[in-house]
This record gives sequence, structure tokens and C-alpha cells, in this order.
Amino acid sequence: MRSTKRLLAGIFGGGALVVALTACDTLQEAQQTAEGVSNAASTAQVCLEALKIASFNPDTANPEAAVQGAQDAGKKLEDLAAKATDTNVDKALTDLATTMKETTVTDLVNGPADWLKTKADQAAALTKACTPAG
Repeated sequence: MRSTKRLLAGIFGGGALVVALTACDTLQEAQQTAEGVSNAASTAQVCLEALKIASFNPDTANPEAAVQGAQDAGKKLEDLAAKATDTNVDKALTDLATTMKETTVTDLVNGPADWLKTKADQAAALTKACTPAG
């Protein structure tokens, strides 16, 4: 009788262990899903803010102010790149931030069309990186 009790205790104890391990796996999966949702939300927030900043258009009538505005926008984009959890978004932000931060009066006075094209191409790359694959 005693051995039967031990056998049943072993069976039920083992069953509890299986249930506990299964619950642990389920919790890990739930945590990974929550992290994925959190990363997606973070990426969406970074992208939303970045795309607003990327819409900066300089006033070439005041080149010095335009350069300062571009450089300020570049610094903001650089800060956002540090928050990006998606490597494609990070790269697109970094590229655009570099262009904006390195803007000079010469860029805006002598070659505004070239500067605007580069910025537009990089903003398009950012938009693409921010668009979920579907």
C-alpha cells in the first residue's frame, strides 16, 4: 500500500513538474511577445517623431538660420537613432542626421537642389524603413 502511495505521489509530482515547466515556457513566450510589441511601439514612436523632423525645409532666403535649423534637426534625429530598436530605422536615421548636421551655408546657397535631393532620398529611405513589411 505504501509503495502504491509513493508511486502515485511520484506520478502526480512528475505531472506537476510538467505543468510547471509548461507554464514557465508559456510565460517566456508571453514575455517575448510583449517585448516584441514594446519594440514595435518604440519603433513606431521613433519613426513618427523622426518623420516630423525630416520634413524640415530650409528657408534659403536666410541661409544662416536655415543651416542652424538643419543642424538642430540633425541632432534631434541623432538622438532618435540612439532610441531606435530596429537596425534599418537606426541606419536611415543616422544617414539623414549626418546630412542635416553637416549642412553648410554653401550647401544651401550654391547647391540647394543637390542638398534637397539628398535629404529627400534619405527621408524616403527612412519612410521605407519605418513602414512595416506586410
